[in-house]
Amino acid sequence: MAEQLSYLFCTRTSRDLAEKIAQYYGQELGKINFQEFSDGEFEPVLDESVRGGRVFLIGSTFPPADNLLELLLMIDAAKRASAKSITVVLPYFGLARQDRKDKPRAPIGAKLVANLLTAAGATRIMTMDLHADQIQGFFEIPVDHLYASTIFVDYIRDLNLENLTIASPDMGGAKRAKNYAGHLGAEVVIAYKERKKANVVEEMFLIGDVEGKNVILIDDMIDTAGTLCKAADILMEKGAKTVRAMATHGVLSGKAYENIENSKLLEVIVTDSIPVKNHLSSKIKVLSCAPLFADVMKMVHEHQSISSKFII
Repeated sequence: MAEQLSYLFCTRTSRDLAEKIAQYYGQELGKINFQEFSDGEFEPVLDESVRGGRVFLIGSTFPPADNLLELLLMIDAAKRASAKSITVVLPYFGLARQDRKDKPRAPIGAKLVANLLTAAGATRIMTMDLHADQIQGFFEIPVDHLYASTIFVDYIRDLNLENLTIASPDMGGAKRAKNYAGHLGAEVVIAYKERKKANVVEEMFLIGDVEGKNVILIDDMIDTAGTLCKAADILMEKGAKTVRAMATHGVLSGKAYENIENSKLLEVIVTDSIPVKNHLSSKIKVLSCAPLFADVMKMVHEHQSISSKFII
């Protein structure tokens, strides 16, 4: 029986990350021809045969919605080209914050995206640090949910910080912070925040002691950075020696870069799951998630267990 071939393609906005993944994977990215119409419509066409093969489509679905639509069209193209399996690699899963109906007449956007990806023809999903773990259950196909902890833990250890304390900027991330703290043998503190509306924090309180501690705030994403910067202010007011922040996805919208640059944060570490303009702030450091995805893609293609990639 002939060995199943693998093919790698990517969306246009995720090309930088996809090229790194392809390099670590040991295979070049496949070519896609894009036809664009004057009204904004576009058509991606796979420029090589994928019949009977395993196709990996790499693309984060951050706004605008064109990124999601482009990925859906590529899935449909691979399906109609008779690919045997289509693994969608989503370093960042857009609309993940809409994971439940938390107010009357609100949509569940994450479930809608899951339905769209499946309806388009995806046979497997590979993503990293979903905003809520239960989003995996929105799919009726296998989901490989990876964690940036495999990247961040080594970086934290290399810092060799004394009196290390892991902090969560909100109650929702308490479990994540506790897992990091347990793995690193550190203490944990939690910031409790109250919001009146999205992206605006009204009040924040600290649970735990940070006097003389080197604190690292852990979160899944940084959007406007308002929460992180406010948490850093409170931690420093309570006697923290230094405050750093780590987040998997650097959404960094609005005045995020300005907020970070003017904050009391010593540095902010994110992955390249979303393109980051780190030149806009000297405090931002980007660690690549490409090796992690390349390794897991290869394991999946070779039908190997990926459990070794789960640290926290």
